Amino acid sequence: MSSTRNRTPSKDIGYGLYLYFLGLSTRNVTKALSFLHIVKRSHVSIWNWIQKYKPHKISAKRTKTSEFIVDETAAIKAGSELFWLWVAIEPENRQILALSITKERNMFVAERFLSDLVKIHGNHPVSTDGGTWYPQACGFLKVDHHIHSPFEKSIIERTMQYIKDRTESFDDYFPCKIKNCKLKH
Repeated sequence: MSSTRNRTPSKDIGYGLYLYFLGLSTRNVTKALSFLHIVKRSHVSIWNWIQKYKPHKISAKRTKTSEFIVDETAAIKAGSELFWLWVAIEPENRQILALSITKERNMFVAERFLSDLVKIHGNHPVSTDGGTWYPQACGFLKVDHHIHSPFEKSIIERTMQYIKDRTESFDDYFPCKIKNCKLKH
């Protein structure tokens, strides 16, 4: 990173990017840099650094996978409504293959999610939790299904927690509920 026209020293930008790619939101990177007396910058500055220095994809090839690990969680609440987040990952590289947000959790939604996954990445065995909708959806699609091993469960749970942590920052942008909203001035 060259510091030729940067208001912020390259070393400080490096700290900020390191914190962001560890999983902190841009606002939390701002707080951390300020707290550590490194530099005071806005979250927009952090975002601009990310856009300028983001790592480039090494390859545009599709990830080869031997199976999918699939799970869903109640991750997003908008007003009084709860939305389900569906995630499929490839266990070897722990790469997220697909994400979907739905209002319902049933066999039809699971079948649609898995169908899209199979169209893109091919037919592979599916590992899931004990949700009753998965065996039905896999049977309909003629895809092998099994319940998570403890190792597979830990992979998907860590991925889900990472995504939940990243979506919690939406509260920074939308701090009040839609109904009965009282803005602080």
